[in-house]
Amino acid sequence: MATAWTYKSAADLAAALEHGEVSAKALAADAIQRIEACDGPINAMCVKTYDAALAAAEAADARLAKGERGPLLGVPMTVKESFNLAGTPTTWGIPEARDFRPAEDALVVQRVKAAGAVILGKTNVPLALGDWQSYNEIYGTTNNPWDLARTPGGSSGGSSAALAAGFGPLSLGSDIGGSLRVPAHFCGIFAHKPTHNLVPPRGGNPPFTSPLPGSSDLAVVGPMARTAADLAALFEVIAGPDELDDGVGYRLALPAPRTTKLSDARILVLDTHPSGRTDASVASALGALSEGLAKARAKISRSSPLLPDLDVAAHLYMRLLLATLMARAPAASQAEARKATAELDSADTSFAADRLRGATSSYSDWFGDNVGRLRLRAQWRAFFRDFDALICPISPTAAFPHDREPDQEARKLVVNGEPQPYLDMLFWPGIATLPGLPATAAPIGRTPEGLPIGAQIVGPWLEDRTTLALAGLIEREFGGFVPPPGLS
Repeated sequence: MATAWTYKSAADLAAALEHGEVSAKALAADAIQRIEACDGPINAMCVKTYDAALAAAEAADARLAKGERGPLLGVPMTVKESFNLAGTPTTWGIPEARDFRPAEDALVVQRVKAAGAVILGKTNVPLALGDWQSYNEIYGTTNNPWDLARTPGGSSGGSSAALAAGFGPLSLGSDIGGSLRVPAHFCGIFAHKPTHNLVPPRGGNPPFTSPLPGSSDLAVVGPMARTAADLAALFEVIAGPDELDDGVGYRLALPAPRTTKLSDARILVLDTHPSGRTDASVASALGALSEGLAKARAKISRSSPLLPDLDVAAHLYMRLLLATLMARAPAASQAEARKATAELDSADTSFAADRLRGATSSYSDWFGDNVGRLRLRAQWRAFFRDFDALICPISPTAAFPHDREPDQEARKLVVNGEPQPYLDMLFWPGIATLPGLPATAAPIGRTPEGLPIGAQIVGPWLEDRTTLALAGLIEREFGGFVPPPGLS
């Protein structure tokens, strides 16, 4: 089913377009044919914009004919359903929003269009972007191309599945609880969670709300791709201040990567977390990577007194995350949370208790937790004086079977053969999310069953180019994306 173009990188497609080996319109038609042939059982593409894509491809061909060049010019791609794409639904999987069609593109969509990208359509998400699975009443369930009985991740699960299935080499996603990194890990692709607020979120807001400039606490917008180089190229296109906000006086001037050789890199590799268990298959992949990096003469450590207390940070993250999410929740949900909190034992230090406390926090509570976050950022600054990156898991497990239990707190993850709380999925992503650090997800191996395993490369504040560069070095040395069986 695959053609010569299906699994080419965006860089390869851009080069072929530059040399006249193919037209943008032919690439768009090829990608559309691929989607129509393969997406039925996967169900990644929930909104298809084929006519607009072919028109955009014709415009890209005209620009190419005039001598214009660029890493995205004429390249087909997808975007997450939660981003506004003028005239198409932006529902976040919420049934009441099925007819909501914004009139203006999200800012990141405007930027990729200006760069000449050809948008094929939008990819599926979970209800209100609130799950590591991607299903909703409007568009149904998205399945993992590696195993249709398993989740591709969430909330950017449709994008990760589309990339793994060959529906264009690039996509856009977002992340507050691992929603870029978990899907990348589950589907064997690359994704980047930028430094907080480095990519403007305008137009990625919930339906029926105004697309104002600014940022949401903890949440980010980021690129997804099948190669580290494509990931970096898309990041450079979408990063930078919002022209309606900080862009009035600020310009993007990120530092160069700290290192361009593995032999110069100082890396802490971590495969255990004090807040919960990690499956042996994930830890084994991290161990193999650590050994490979050491053989490549990287300076590898497995522990450091400079590492912040991850258990304390995980509890803090849980409270701030739920404060952010509940701020936009319906009044009925907030009232229910207040009632549950009133019945909470003050001595309870579980994650469930932190969830409730965060959901009903006062400004005073939030302010105190935010001071804790600022202290944590100072600890990470000290850590990154001695290290260039932390490499650790993204999730306790590889992709798990679909689970439609409505109450997420009643769901279980199977870790090393034993059931664990489903919300343990949060503690690894939270390492980078809470302090707002950049984190690049890269494929590093497979489980014994053949499912992808990824790792996140966490770097210093605003040093996104360092984690992206390390992802490229790891890809070159140890391999990266491979197509799922039966799709290549």
